[in-house]
Amino acid sequence: MGTPEAAVPSLKTLLNDVQFEVVAVVTQTDKPVGRKQIVTPSPIKVLAEENGIPVLQPVKLKNNPVLWEQLRGLSPDVMVVVVYGKILPQEVLDIPAHGIVNVHPSFLPKYRGTSPVVNAILNGDKETGVTIMKLELEMDSGPIIAKSQPMIISPTDTTATLAAKLAEVGAKVLIESLPKYLNGEITPTPQNEAGATYVKIIQKEDGLIDWHDDEEIIARQVRAYTPWPSAYTNLNGQPIKILSAEFNPTVENPKGTIAKIDGRLYIGKLKINQLQLAGKKPMDGKSFLAGYPQMVGTRLI
Repeated sequence: MGTPEAAVPSLKTLLNDVQFEVVAVVTQTDKPVGRKQIVTPSPIKVLAEENGIPVLQPVKLKNNPVLWEQLRGLSPDVMVVVVYGKILPQEVLDIPAHGIVNVHPSFLPKYRGTSPVVNAILNGDKETGVTIMKLELEMDSGPIIAKSQPMIISPTDTTATLAAKLAEVGAKVLIESLPKYLNGEITPTPQNEAGATYVKIIQKEDGLIDWHDDEEIIARQVRAYTPWPSAYTNLNGQPIKILSAEFNPTVENPKGTIAKIDGRLYIGKLKINQLQLAGKKPMDGKSFLAGYPQMVGTRLI
């Protein structure tokens, strides 16, 4: 059970391992993508169909006895969930003989919820990792089967790059631990509830920059909200996405003020490497200064 690109490495690993037979894939329904809103299958559906694996795309999991019967009819030993995108009801959790195993991109119980990678970057964490756990009804609260080694978060990592790295790590830990779990060599251990933290679903408005904030925090927001929802600001009523930026504490420039310093575009102490105006292609800071020199000195809020 999975949907985005981050789920692909785990499915590939299971497909390539002779110990396992993938009998079906459950993924979300095809969604409109891009400016032209072209209805597009999920990366997991594409991979499943390339390998002749039956695909189920239920609109809902709750109150769906037809789906439950379909899943029971497959008689799965175990189900693996990697970024599926919906909460599983108890009726689904009870179907596999050995339960449902989840690949979660944080060291649980830290960052339970839907946006652990985003929050690791937002909070300035130095390292992160992957937890393999058995799903229970409460969000990400189930016992732990295995954890990866700690992985350093690069100062340039975005949510896109970090999620891709964690997806590969998760697939490796999954294929190492799943056979041992199914053979009874691993007994899942309960999480420490005292250390549990929760993260929320990211909304479009979370990307709006408050230029009163410390620029180091804003730099982390730019990385955390790439690729979605993008960190953005408003200039003369028009949204501008900040696609890449660096914090430079040595620069003398008031917060939120657009400046040209050493030929580079700055907003406060934030050097803007790449930005995108509404309806325009991404451009670098120098191109913005060349095209909109009158904006120097403008104060953003």
